[in-house]
Amino acid sequence: MTIRLLGIDLAKNVFQLHGVDTTGKKVLKKRIERAGLIEFIATLPKCLIVMEACGGSNYWARGQRHVWTQRWMQEVIE
Repeated sequence: MTIRLLGIDLAKNVFQLHGVDTTGKKVLKKRIERAGLIEFIATLPKCLIVMEACGGSNYWARGQRHVWTQRWMQEVIE
């Protein structure tokens, strides 16, 4: 399983993860609780992680700078 892009749907207690490979084929669909998110992501190979722009995404990006690199969606699109 080679995940190129991981999308995270943020919620209060349970997150939905959706990973695709370089061809856009779904290789991961997972529901994970808040407490297990960082541990799970630490097991993945390096990939681009995207999430909706909201207060929760700012929290996760700020709190995990040592693990993730934050980029604005405009930078990803260009």
